[in-house]
Amino acid sequence: MSKPTETSSELLERLQHQVALFARRAEQTRLGGVGKARNSMDRAAYLLLNRLDREGPMGVKALAESMGIDSSTVTRQVAPLVDTGLVKRTSHPDDGRAVVLAVSPRGRGRLDEVRDSRRRLMAEVTDGWTPDEREVFTDLLVRFNTALADWHAGLGRGDDEVPAAAEGAPRTAGAFESQGNTQGA
Repeated sequence: MSKPTETSSELLERLQHQVALFARRAEQTRLGGVGKARNSMDRAAYLLLNRLDREGPMGVKALAESMGIDSSTVTRQVAPLVDTGLVKRTSHPDDGRAVVLAVSPRGRGRLDEVRDSRRRLMAEVTDGWTPDEREVFTDLLVRFNTALADWHAGLGRGDDEVPAAAEGAPRTAGAFESQGNTQGA
């Protein structure tokens, strides 16, 4: 027996509701993982450390641009990471006057713990799924996050219009979170 065809409006209603539920449940669990590392690192810290680990040392401005957020936000979020020894400030290798941020050995260790904890949570939540179902869900989530990042960057943004995918438009920096980060956020 086949499922009755939903109208576009009905389908979008279900989608927006499921996204709202997902956001609430993600916040409830904070997708913080399982075990002792659960909820031991907030989302901002995780995303900053993850970016620095993946892309290497960089200045505040470059880090902000790569994440699609304001430099003042990065400065504010990085300060406690420096204070706790998870991030270190060093001189730029080419310009000793400039400062770059890098993940410290302690930060890398904590990041590895949190990544492992989050992977275990994803394994538990999707325990009854086939590998193909996990892959399809991940691919669709990457696509959704990329479209949402593009929308936030202003590609097709408007009060009375449905965001349009900009054909051939460059991906925003925020898209990296969804495309390159297979280890969770």
